[in-house]
Amino acid sequence: MRPFLKWPGSKFRIVDRIKEQLPPSRRLIEPFVGSGAVFLNTNYDNYLLADNNPDLINIFRYLQSEGTTFIEYCRTFFTPENNSEEIYYIFRQEFNNTKDNRLKAALFLYLNRHGYNGLVRYSLKGNFNTPFGTYEKPYFPEKEMLYFFEKSQRAEFICSSFEDTMSQAIPGQDVCYCDPPYVTLSSTANFTSYSAGGFGPDEQLRLAKLAQGLAKKGISILLSNHDTEFIRQAYSSAQIIAFDVQRFISCDGANRGKAGEVLALFPGCR
Repeated sequence: MRPFLKWPGSKFRIVDRIKEQLPPSRRLIEPFVGSGAVFLNTNYDNYLLADNNPDLINIFRYLQSEGTTFIEYCRTFFTPENNSEEIYYIFRQEFNNTKDNRLKAALFLYLNRHGYNGLVRYSLKGNFNTPFGTYEKPYFPEKEMLYFFEKSQRAEFICSSFEDTMSQAIPGQDVCYCDPPYVTLSSTANFTSYSAGGFGPDEQLRLAKLAQGLAKKGISILLSNHDTEFIRQAYSSAQIIAFDVQRFISCDGANRGKAGEVLALFPGCR
């Protein structure tokens, strides 16, 4: 099942490869849940799903708790009248200013489906600033939201750092899948600013070191990233599988080609 959110870097197209590498366990922990593609297409007993983007966790929690009631509320924003550049920017401003978390959750879906390429991008001040996308008829993801609602009854959603999330892993019970913001392939290919603070080389190295430490405690950690020399060095103690994937976001349409990707498994051993 596809996620109900459009998401740059979504793992939906390679979820079968990921499932082949994920060890069996009782619970799957995802410190960078994103749109939830791996969560939606695996079958663990329970899930701990985290992200440091509070807007993402906010909409997940409302959908989890309200189900069809929240879906119908979101649908009210998907009208022909609202599919205009003028209304989009009015709603974007309201999203950035409102203190009503339920309204903010519904507007997050509206902005995600009406904004450019599904980008979730914020300014340095923390304001959502993705431009209007100019779609003829933005898709309302009812069936995807219903599936997410049903599956979410087995999940806990938290807004947390990857360190705090992974610290909750229990040997013999949990496995972690980490899909961090990727290292950039060029100076212009930076789509990591979906939350305040960014995710640079220092964070990449901290994540790799944490994965190594947890593996020594008996917790298997699977990571994904671009296939670069930096990542190869950071994941040098892992079991690496490399392959090409299609890139779908680029300011230059002619450069939407294939890019190297790695899945790196730090197997838990005690």
